[in-house]
Amino acid sequence: MTDIADPKLLEILVCPLTKTLLRYDPARRELISDRARLAYPVRDGIPIMLAEEARPLDDAEIAKSKAKKSRSL
Repeated sequence: MTDIADPKLLEILVCPLTKTLLRYDPARRELISDRARLAYPVRDGIPIMLAEEARPLDDAEIAKSKAKKSRSL
């Protein structure tokens, strides 16, 4: 279960800057763009896909994200 109003959106949403697929982080309620190093907020089930609303990811978050991704493969 996700906090996104329509979970099928996760299959088609892409980063508006890089056009790459996004990952959902349910703990932070954010869509993550690894390539852009940005986290887009999800508010009331709606992804906010504006670069100016995105939170920059720091190096530690990127490393943690890559470790999680490699464990799930």
